[in-house]
Amino acid sequence: AKVWELKLPVITMLLHDLDWQFEYPFWHTKKGKYTLTPKEVLAHPKMYEEEYARIQRANLAHPVDIMKNKKGMWECLDGLHRVAKAKLLGLREVNVRKVPAEMRSLITP
Repeated sequence: AKVWELKLPVITMLLHDLDWQFEYPFWHTKKGKYTLTPKEVLAHPKMYEEEYARIQRANLAHPVDIMKNKKGMWECLDGLHRVAKAKLLGLREVNVRKVPAEMRSLITP
């Protein structure tokens, strides 16, 4: 919720710059935390109905909050379901808010 309070401009970004995250397990399954990738959900919607439904309900009117990680890649702080929905819809761009690294202390506990 802290990231939502930040006053940052909304810009568009190519979806391609964020979809690297589809390969990493960010979501939960019955097997445990962080065992499910967005790529798996998009490939097998019937198997992962709950997460797929979350993707479908995602509201693209809200921007995705991103920050550069230690490898210099843009990473979702909030909005990975929105990124997945944009991919599902075949969009090329998504609205984002780039959170500067120096603001990390404002949004982490």
